[in-house]
Amino acid sequence: MTDTDDVLRPSDVGDADAPPVDEKPYKIIFEANKCIGTGKCAEVSSNWALDLDTGLARPKTYYVGEDDLDHNVRAAEVCPAKKGRGVIHVIDRRTDEEIAPDPAGDGSLSVDW
Repeated sequence: MTDTDDVLRPSDVGDADAPPVDEKPYKIIFEANKCIGTGKCAEVSSNWALDLDTGLARPKTYYVGEDDLDHNVRAAEVCPAKKGRGVIHVIDRRTDEEIAPDPAGDGSLSVDW
């Protein structure tokens, strides 16, 4: 087994019924189990809502196009969970790279599963 066999790639996560990449080139990976319910994401993005019953955020959709990219990136950047690293990850499906929050600065997926 090589080191790359242990790497979780963004393309390994998600729905088999995803829309075509050319329609929705960005995917959101959400670590719901690490959400601390501050609602910062919902303040900056119309794609995010804070469920008052559960105290957790939730995206309306996990696949977005260019028109919805900026506010979803902002939601990922303002999330204070995981000591400021956030639990919302915006992935470019064409390159399999994390756009936000990208704490390592190298495009690798920064999930904590």
